[in-house]
Amino acid sequence: MTISFEKFIKIFSFNILLILFMILLIELFFGYWFDKDNFGPYMREHRMKNQRIIYKNVNEEIQYFYRRNYYGFRGEDISPSKIQAVIFGGSVIDERYKPEQYTITGFLNKRLKENNFDISFINGGIEGQSSAGMVSNFKIWLNKLKEFSPKYIIFYVGINDSRINENIVLSNEHDGHLLRNEKKAVFLDNIRSRSILLDSLRKLKFKFLPKKGFVKYNGKVTRDYMDNYNFITYENAKKKYDINMLKDKYHKRIKNYLIRIDKLHDDSSKINSKPIFITNIGSKGYDEKLFIQNISIMEHCVKKKYTCIDLAKKLNPKIDYWVDDVHTSKKGSEVIANKIFINIKNILIN
Repeated sequence: MTISFEKFIKIFSFNILLILFMILLIELFFGYWFDKDNFGPYMREHRMKNQRIIYKNVNEEIQYFYRRNYYGFRGEDISPSKIQAVIFGGSVIDERYKPEQYTITGFLNKRLKENNFDISFINGGIEGQSSAGMVSNFKIWLNKLKEFSPKYIIFYVGINDSRINENIVLSNEHDGHLLRNEKKAVFLDNIRSRSILLDSLRKLKFKFLPKKGFVKYNGKVTRDYMDNYNFITYENAKKKYDINMLKDKYHKRIKNYLIRIDKLHDDSSKINSKPIFITNIGSKGYDEKLFIQNISIMEHCVKKKYTCIDLAKKLNPKIDYWVDDVHTSKKGSEVIANKIFINIKNILIN
């Protein structure tokens, strides 16, 4: 029996409409269109990432996968309710350019395990992020995670805050690329995040289809970096800079920075977490902004009775701790992790 072309078109059109109707019903009943805790257009760059990477050092070459799980943290999937502790920072904590075991977080967890601490830190670092981005983290990310209440939160801060616009007071949703700048991209990301079908496809891709090709990172210290290495120590900075003059010069920057520190402390306390603020530093040591910023946060911590560690001041720098201005080598990450462990172990016991 031959079906006429017109009849075929009608049947075909009816089936298409039926399929579309079924998709609509599935989306309405199972999608996230009205879910207030859906990430929407946020965190698209920092969830369900699975990138092949080759890391080369002087004596080794390692192939690994840089993974950010469904909830946005680096590493394997873990339920937010099971996260005991988390550490936030910029690329100096994210460390996508190194295998997880060679990151500050990885070395810190190793020391904790070796010393019989039944706790591990989850890496929540995001490239380029300052404390302004960390404030945004709570609003558009962490507060949407059901039963997320880690006992401890480390905020590794300093370098990126010395580089952002001094007029930024609290959060910045573009800090760390939490939200893309293009309106079209934001619109499409919102649809992808709220659609149950598109979200499910992305989960399958994340689980079974890591990105093809390799990103390559060289962990060796370059000759150019070594030739220009000039670390300004804390003691030299004290001789070089006038503290009162810098406090006046960077009054607005310091004021807004400390407002963000207060906000991070309050937001952590609201989810029953103990915030720990740790200062960081790069291979150039103390420029005047970082110097006065670190002094100011430590004075503020004493005044407010916050838990703060001036790790930058405690670090005895060596040229092979970094591979460029801010990013640590494998050795540098291990040294910093050891310093963090020494300074927080009594906090974790109490």
